[in-house]
Amino acid sequence: MLAAVRGDVAWRKSSYSGTGGDCLEISDVGGEIAVRDSKRVDAPALAFPAGAWRAFVAEAKVGR
Repeated sequence: MLAAVRGDVAWRKSSYSGTGGDCLEISDVGGEIAVRDSKRVDAPALAFPAGAWRAFVAEAKVGR
């Protein structure tokens, strides 16, 4: 789902993103996880239920 995340939101980058500008940022917003492109901070973010995001991250770690 696309979400317009506004206001004082604490975004964080993955520790794997290094110093480059090509990365995703995430934020916990009202029990959902919002994901945005670090180069397009004014664009809408994708929002996922927290459980779905945790399952995605766990599966991504297995695939490394």
